[in-house]
Amino acid sequence: MMKVKGGTRPPWVGLGAAVWVQIAVGNSYTFPLYSTSFKSVLGFNQSQVTLLGVANDIGENVGLLPGIVCNKFPPWLMLFIGAIFSFLGFGLLWLSVSQTLPSLPYPLLWFALAIATNSCAWLTTAILVTNMRNFPVSRGTVAGILKGYGGISAAVFTEIYRALLHNSSSNFLLFLAVGIPVLCFTVMFLIRPCTPVSGENSSEKWHFVFIQCSSVALGVYLLVTTTLDYILHINSTVSYALVALMILLLMAPLAIPIKMTLFPQKVTESELYEQSEGKEENTKPLLQSSSATALGSFSDAGGLSEVDLLLAEGEGAVVPSKKRRPRRGEDFTFTEALVKADFWLLFFVYFVGVGTGVTVINNLAQVGSAQGVEDITILLSVFSFFNFVGRLGGGVVSEHFVRTKTIPRTVWMTCTQIVMIIVYLLLAHAIKGTLYPAVGFLGICYGVQFSILIPTVSELFGLKHFGLFFNFMSLGNPLGALLFSALLAGRIYDNELARQQGFGLIAASVSCVGPDCFKVTFLVLAAVCVAGTISSIILTIRIKPVYQMLYAGGSFRLPQMSCQ
Repeated sequence: MMKVKGGTRPPWVGLGAAVWVQIAVGNSYTFPLYSTSFKSVLGFNQSQVTLLGVANDIGENVGLLPGIVCNKFPPWLMLFIGAIFSFLGFGLLWLSVSQTLPSLPYPLLWFALAIATNSCAWLTTAILVTNMRNFPVSRGTVAGILKGYGGISAAVFTEIYRALLHNSSSNFLLFLAVGIPVLCFTVMFLIRPCTPVSGENSSEKWHFVFIQCSSVALGVYLLVTTTLDYILHINSTVSYALVALMILLLMAPLAIPIKMTLFPQKVTESELYEQSEGKEENTKPLLQSSSATALGSFSDAGGLSEVDLLLAEGEGAVVPSKKRRPRRGEDFTFTEALVKADFWLLFFVYFVGVGTGVTVINNLAQVGSAQGVEDITILLSVFSFFNFVGRLGGGVVSEHFVRTKTIPRTVWMTCTQIVMIIVYLLLAHAIKGTLYPAVGFLGICYGVQFSILIPTVSELFGLKHFGLFFNFMSLGNPLGALLFSALLAGRIYDNELARQQGFGLIAASVSCVGPDCFKVTFLVLAAVCVAGTISSIILTIRIKPVYQMLYAGGSFRLPQMSCQ
């Protein structure tokens, strides 16, 4: 059982390092940057490329194993495993695309891509579980920050791909194979369990605001520089300078622990007493905190603490009750959660949101070319920026309204899926001038799904097994990719391309043109989002009493404990 180490060391260093790891996790979003090489270099058709996209999503989201072992393995070990997976998977893809090892079988490349992106599951689990427990009173904010950086990572990689690697797919795969492990090995010992932040220090709020503002500055910077380069064709020297400035913006979150070191805050006598009490708490297992007790509340409904109750039971003053099933807001085991309707409703809503969105991501290059866009770097940067806005904004907005109005976070999943219906209808008809706005709105909606799911899972089912619950929910992404991208979009695209070419032999370099390439696909996705919206409304109504209990008065409250 994992225990808190590091005394009263603040967890801001780990959060700053986690930002860099979250950028590395975005390697799964870079598939459009090198997917065209599978057609031009290896001669794959669109169905084969789309199926590779499914491998990309399966690897990224099948994280049941890291979810199970995250309570036993230290974060550094999980980061090490993720680094090795990235090196092996992307390394093999580089050997194939660079023609160093030509004619590698397709199943081997599919498996290599799945292994490469499975590094994301290990890295994400390590940093999310650790930071959600280090900042238990700010779950929505932390989830929004980390997932926000994950969303903008595609733009970071696009900048590197364009400016440093000169649009070379083989060099980019080599960069992923070597760069991600180097990053993980550099920061792995900085991300570890620390004394949980209480949320009572007013400076903590401004620390979060600083990180959020720096991430927004980074997002705007990347969008502007990518657009200017597309228009002005910036030379190599200027491009290198722009990348250097991007790296400085990525390092901004580390300014907080540096500031805390150089200008330590004065501690009062009462705070010294609380810190001494906290040192004793550090000897307790970190995993004993439920979604309520993790927020620093140690009193129960009857005025007795849990320690008092245990002492009373030992002395015979209180007769312990039979073990009851947990209520929503307390710690669930995996089997206890599986029989809950709310668990499966949340899974379906998330499956609809990310499963349909990832279909567009996996086919973004083809969607762009079908509507006459030759260079997809701007399109990918637009999606990446607004995906970041959705992730960061979803965390901030949901955290505000859940504390001020006790509005369940899933309300925002409902709103975004309604917008997704409109977006898919626009993409289905390929109305001129709507592609970039549609991709931008889709990025926001797609990003909100992530930042809402993470705190919602922890609030409904607890933090004890959060890693396993989150990774199980994440299966909605590859499931959606398989159903909507591989079995639907890829086949419809190839059939339409064959029709346009007169059902003759189709060259790998030929692309489908016109709205019919994806029209049926987007109409189906719109219909699926209708079902997701209805399910989200039902889920929100069901869990509203839970949020009224947890957040009444604007702060997280401990659920009533049964003493009989």
